[in-house]
Amino acid sequence: MLDRAASAGGGLRDEPGAAVPAIIELRDLGFEIAGRGLIGGIDLQVRAGRRLAIMGANGAGKSLLVRLMHGLLKPTTGEVLWRGRPLDRAARDRQAMVFQRPVLLRRSVTDNLRFALAVRGVDRAERAEKSLAALARARLSDLARQPARTLSGGEQQRLTVARALVGEPELVLLDEPTASLDPASTLAIETLITGARESGVAVVLVTHDAGQARRICDDIAFLHAGRLVEFGPTERVLGEPKSEAARAWIEGRLHLES
Repeated sequence: MLDRAASAGGGLRDEPGAAVPAIIELRDLGFEIAGRGLIGGIDLQVRAGRRLAIMGANGAGKSLLVRLMHGLLKPTTGEVLWRGRPLDRAARDRQAMVFQRPVLLRRSVTDNLRFALAVRGVDRAERAEKSLAALARARLSDLARQPARTLSGGEQQRLTVARALVGEPELVLLDEPTASLDPASTLAIETLITGARESGVAVVLVTHDAGQARRICDDIAFLHAGRLVEFGPTERVLGEPKSEAARAWIEGRLHLES
């Protein structure tokens, strides 16, 4: 998933799944505000069907990175490529994004799913079938007619993830989707993510939870001060990190970026 990764400690090359084509690639990606560089020099490839965890201390640039990948922000330097071409609206339509806080329509649980399918041009009969299947996978079938915004926090996030996946995207980006959720909701969301991978969907997951990364992610990209300093298979990065920043974070010595 990674061709190159620049780090303060030297170059890094670690390419699990390299035989699988990349669907999205970041080349020398950078972003700044008012002359302050927040992210810089990021080279990364996400390959079809892989699950990548983006990890690092608060302020490292994790959420910013996934927003750049989804085209919500325009990079100051470098580029985001989708299947070798500049990221555009058509490419963004092949992605789905889930934020830490659920964003739902003022409609029923089922109608949130049907609306997402309608936007993707799915015909009415197929919308009903796909919505029922998505509700079952998210363990929300009993709440199908309930107004979505009256669900509990965990139920809302399960619906948000189910809605992101119901349109069968090629890539789903999730920004700490299980933060502050109870274990049952966390498990349900992790099950949805695992099921997505089995359907061939690539996953990029921002998480602080090393246990979660071990359970559901193939690889880890570790950010420090807006730079990609560590990349590789999950067990290797968490068990034998090469960068001092990753070692410090795993050992609890690194909390907030300066």
